[in-house]
Amino acid sequence: MARVAFLGLGVMGYPMAGHLAAAGHSVTVYNRTSAKAEKWAAKHGGGHAATPREAAEGKDFVMACVGNDDDLRSVVLGEDGALAGMASGAVFVDHTTVSAAVTRELYAAAKDQGVGFVDAPVSGGQAGAENGQLGIMCGGDEDIYAQAEPVMEVYAKACKRLGESGAGQLTKMVNQICIAGLVQGLSEGLHFGEKAGLDVKAVVEVISQGAAGSWQMANRYETMVDDKFDHGFAVDWMRKDLDICLRTGEETGAALPVTALVDQFYKDVQNLGGGRWDTSSLIKRLRALG
Repeated sequence: MARVAFLGLGVMGYPMAGHLAAAGHSVTVYNRTSAKAEKWAAKHGGGHAATPREAAEGKDFVMACVGNDDDLRSVVLGEDGALAGMASGAVFVDHTTVSAAVTRELYAAAKDQGVGFVDAPVSGGQAGAENGQLGIMCGGDEDIYAQAEPVMEVYAKACKRLGESGAGQLTKMVNQICIAGLVQGLSEGLHFGEKAGLDVKAVVEVISQGAAGSWQMANRYETMVDDKFDHGFAVDWMRKDLDICLRTGEETGAALPVTALVDQFYKDVQNLGGGRWDTSSLIKRLRALG
């Protein structure tokens, strides 16, 4: 069993940290809103700290799941950041979806201090975090990943190292690019079925067994048909992720025409007041158009 700090107790981090405690690891948590850290500690029997540095002191592993590049820098760097409290030989595992550039920056800072760094963004949403069924895409040194993998496995359905530092984040970009196109296609199909007067749920029961089937179809079609979007991965966060994808596409020369288009469709959903709706709310935009 390891001594672990977990930084960031949002809809993903809160249950992920809970799985670590349930597995028998000694867990100390930090959250920008201290009341949530106190609530987590009361529920799971772990400790809580006032700063990332305090949480990280004496720990074998420090896991983070925060918001964006700047949020990640704020919990890693500086006199109150996690690195200031980590000893040589400890490992930092970042589950945040951020740019590959900030990942490589923090990897270098950690390595200078003798600390391992694994970029390990996740996929599977809130349900995956709660059920311990996340897909974890990792980048970093092979030996460091080997140390961290058994700890991550307590909330993983699949966990794999894809290459050197940044490879995990690049793989998460592939994931988000694929999801964007799938959700738009599913939205258009369901919307077409509605307009054509079909029993859309009956239609999906059939087509989901063939080549049209997908995770999005299996897990989201009913709530999409029922116009319910108060769950899952928020549009605001998806736009943050797609912005990373599009900027990286420009840097690498990758053409992402559908991704760019769907990103603008998500902007339309935000303008409808749906920033916190699930990403499957793309169908709301189509309904609004008539």
